[in-house]
Amino acid sequence: MHRYDAESVRGGEPSPVSRDFAVDGIDEALLGFHTRLRSEPPRVLRVRAVDAVPDAVRTVRLTAGPDLAVRAAEGEAEAELPGPADRLCLAPRNRTAIPRVTGDPALAAL
Repeated sequence: MHRYDAESVRGGEPSPVSRDFAVDGIDEALLGFHTRLRSEPPRVLRVRAVDAVPDAVRTVRLTAGPDLAVRAAEGEAEAELPGPADRLCLAPRNRTAIPRVTGDPALAAL
């Protein structure tokens, strides 16, 4: 992330984020940072890195208590964020826009 930010500041297009690094960054965001969010009633969000197989799908359950993120497409999701791994890594950190949202856009914004 620091490299991306430094390259953004200097101007021009930052170097690409590798797919494997991006998938790791998605996990960091969903398994670490998202646990600060709370939702009542519970909501389900799916993140799908379309260019990273296997382990390309994460399901996040936001609740009033501890949240849960799993590396699978489990159950119905109210919103899904499909896109390239690098964009899905950068978007939760406000470096790029969410590539695409299906379902409830308010849940994606949360």
